[in-house]
Amino acid sequence: MKKILMVIAAAGLLYSCGGNTQKNQEEQASVNEFSEIAQNVKDEHNAKNSLDYEGTYTGKVPTASGEGMIVSITLSENTYVKNTEYVNKKDSKSEEKGAYTWNAEGNTIILDGVKDAPNKYFVGENTLTQLDMEGNRITGDMAELYILKK
Repeated sequence: MKKILMVIAAAGLLYSCGGNTQKNQEEQASVNEFSEIAQNVKDEHNAKNSLDYEGTYTGKVPTASGEGMIVSITLSENTYVKNTEYVNKKDSKSEEKGAYTWNAEGNTIILDGVKDAPNKYFVGENTLTQLDMEGNRITGDMAELYILKK
């Protein structure tokens, strides 16, 4: 009698494992199918069409000499106003106005008309991050100092 119960228990165990194998194979096929579909879907979301980026961003950025510079950039629909003032320097205020454009990826604005200064800013959630003269992110210990906040 014990042998019969053991055989039935073993058969039940094997049956239940066999069913899971088929179920796991079906789940894996479904995951693979979804992955293939997801790879073919182009993600159209970017800062330009997904963020509320218009507004005024301000921050104190480092300078080669002195205590830094207060930068304020106001973005409207297609135009900007950039105000700068060196810390503790009299008569150092300046204002630039113009249009801006977006890079192809829709995540960086380029301030038209700005010369001899960085003119590219990565657009994040309530932030503008100043990029270097070549359009690359500034790295290192001072990287956080180049972020303007809304």
